[in-house]
Amino acid sequence: MDARKDWFMLILIVLMMMIRRGEGQLIENFYSSSCPNVEAIVKQVVTKKFTETFPTVPATLRLFFHDCFVTGCDASILISSPNGDAEKDAPDNLSLAGDGFDTVIKAKQAVEQQCPNVVSCADILAIAARDVVVLAGGPSFNVELGRRDGLISKSSLVTGNLPEPNFNLAQLNTLFAKNNLTQIDMIALSGAHTVGFSHCNRFANRLYSFSPSSPVDPSLDPNYAKQLMEACPQNVDPTIAVDMDPTTARTFDNMYYQNLIDGKGMFTSDEVLFTDSKSKSTVIEFANNPEDFKAAFTVAMRKLGRVGIKIGNQGRIRIDCTDINS
Repeated sequence: MDARKDWFMLILIVLMMMIRRGEGQLIENFYSSSCPNVEAIVKQVVTKKFTETFPTVPATLRLFFHDCFVTGCDASILISSPNGDAEKDAPDNLSLAGDGFDTVIKAKQAVEQQCPNVVSCADILAIAARDVVVLAGGPSFNVELGRRDGLISKSSLVTGNLPEPNFNLAQLNTLFAKNNLTQIDMIALSGAHTVGFSHCNRFANRLYSFSPSSPVDPSLDPNYAKQLMEACPQNVDPTIAVDMDPTTARTFDNMYYQNLIDGKGMFTSDEVLFTDSKSKSTVIEFANNPEDFKAAFTVAMRKLGRVGIKIGNQGRIRIDCTDINS
């Protein structure tokens, strides 16, 4: 009897932990009755935006990641503040491309026309993130839905919650573990850099001031370093952006991992995935087996989408994704 009681208590504790973390609250067909065409509506808007400008892909993906890692996947990243102190105004978010914001806002407007005050901005962002991956040639997957939009958006909350380009493996693992993501999840999500771009000031230290004895980071392939220096000469305009994948920048594939093996990871936090022995084997696995990468990326994206979700009265459904009071 005591054993059965202990087992029951263990199950109860696990369930409570899942609820506290926001897991087990989302379902794939959440809007099957209230807005059955929501994914088709979002896809149409995302596809149109994609045909107009490819940066829609990395911009939307990065927007989703930055949103989830701060206060959870609650669309707080989309909120504008007249005082310039919203989440999007934090230094780490100033480089977020406008195409991502524009994609979600337009998709929300289209959804509102058919399903007023039903679908959250957070869910639309999650759907759009999946759609841009597919449009760029990446894997398709079912998106879990049912999020509410957050009620808080403060720039001060961003500090320390996003990975920096100079992070080592331990720092990356610690940050991702805070969001219930494993090292494999982290390496798989890093693969999104295959369609990413970065501004020069985020990696210039690897080209000009890495160390007193070696201004150029020796882990960089010399030809790649030269290529980066041509794109980003010293004292260049910091707003200039460079593709993170020098090989297939407009295709969502596993070339990112082959680039790491070849010394062509743009950030230190990219290249360390190969140079650190504790993660090297996973990079080689993903480089040699694209289907393994796609499978791992799918798992990681679904897990990412569960981070810090709000349900019920924990949040609301905003009509205007940029206005916290709408």
